[in-house]
Parts: sequence; structure tokens; C-alpha cells
Amino acid sequence: HDEVLLFSKKPSLKLVLVGDNPASLSYVKAKKNACKKVGIESEIVKLNPSETSTESLLSLIEKFNEDDAVNGILVQLPLPKHIDTDKVIEFISPIKDVDGFHALNVGKMFLGERFEELKPCTPAGIIEMLDFYDIDVVGKNVVVVGRSNIVGKPVAVMLINRGATVTVCNSKTRDLASFTRNADILIVAVGKKYFISKDMVKDGAVVVDVGINRGADGKLYGDVDFPEVSKKASFITPVPGGCGPMTVASLMLNTVKAFKLQNNIF
Repeated sequence: HDEVLLFSKKPSLKLVLVGDNPASLSYVKAKKNACKKVGIESEIVKLNPSETSTESLLSLIEKFNEDDAVNGILVQLPLPKHIDTDKVIEFISPIKDVDGFHALNVGKMFLGERFEELKPCTPAGIIEMLDFYDIDVVGKNVVVVGRSNIVGKPVAVMLINRGATVTVCNSKTRDLASFTRNADILIVAVGKKYFISKDMVKDGAVVVDVGINRGADGKLYGDVDFPEVSKKASFITPVPGGCGPMTVASLMLNTVKAFKLQNNIF
């Protein structure tokens, strides 16, 4: 009888948005729409930045942490400057951290692939894409451009776990092109339109473009010069429509994983 009751529950996700940033609002709505499609209950909790402090946001998170009916908590980033983002991330219960940013969940990744649980969504989506297209990473030279905690660092660790040889480049890297031209797989997440040009990419490389940049024409562009680089790459992700949808899909998967963990479903 208890098992019947348990499986009648639905995973539940709280999406916390502070402010009216158009991009953030668009992302949150996309996540809510995805929840609806797959049967996850979700609620957007919209907060006024002028009335929201670090302490009041932590109080709200504490309420969700203690509520057994809430399985996942996502606080949309970036937060207003007066709010301590690090404190907020660390205050979310690791077992409800569907963004995969909590130090405990990040730390598990360093122990190896079998310890990966609630993984950062964009890196998890990248790995899923590589797997889907049968792109073997074992022994491959992978170059990651960008060292953020959200994409660059975690995707590097996940690829190391899977047997790749990984180089992480950043804004201080000297002669960046000498690294990118040697990459079998190139992953770019810097937030600069067409930062990677055709001459920086090896023939036949696999290129994953995580960047989303709005041009003067209002259209979205990636960090990679898609029209030119696509002529050399064996695989390349488009912007929009590449990593973005995979990030949302990974969030759905993490929410279901969190639900299963909290209800001892294995």
C-alpha cells in the first residue's frame, strides 16, 4: 500500500527568480514548460530584489529544504549583486540541489564517474550529447575554453573521469590557438560572440559551443563562428538549440534523481 502511495507522488521543483532580468525570466519559463511536458510539478517563486536580502532568501530556501513535498530547489543565476551567491548555493540541501552546484555534489565528481550523482546540468548535457552521437572521449585531446564553476571546471572533471586528456584554458592562457588547434574535442564557454574562428579549429574536430550572446540585431550567437567553423568540424552544436535544451533536459533528470534519492527508490 505504501509503495502505491509513493508512486502516486510526482517530483516537485521550486524555481526561485530574484528580479526581472529578461534572460533569466526566459530561462525559468523554459524550465517550467519542460516540467509540464514530463510531469514534474513546478512553481516559479518570483521575488522583488529591493525586498530580498541574502538572509531572507536563505530563510526561503530553509523552508524548502525542510518541506518533504519539495524535491528540487533551483535559484536562477545570476543573483543581484547585494546577494551572496556562494552562501545561497551552499545553503541548498545537497540532496535537493538539482543545479548540481553544491560543494558536496561537485566534490563527488572528483572521486570518479560512479560517484557522480546530481551533476551540473550543462556539463551533464554535453556528456549526454557526446554519448548519443557515439563520440568516444577515451584518449582524446579535449580542450575546454573557460574555467567557470558552472561549465568549464565540472565538464573537465567529468571528461577526465571518462578517460580523456583535458586541457582547460582561460583568459590568461598564452597563444590560445595553439591549444584549440590541437583539440579533437573543443568545448567553448566564454560568453563572447564568435570568439573561436575557423583558423583556431582542427579539421574534423568535435565542437561544443556553450556560449549565448545577443547580437546588435537581437539574434543569439555562440562563442564559435558557426558558419565558418561548421565547414571544418565533424560535429558542431548550434546556438540556439544545442547545449541549451540539453541543459534543461539534464535539470529534469536531476529533479527525478533527487525525488528518487529522497524516497529511497533505486
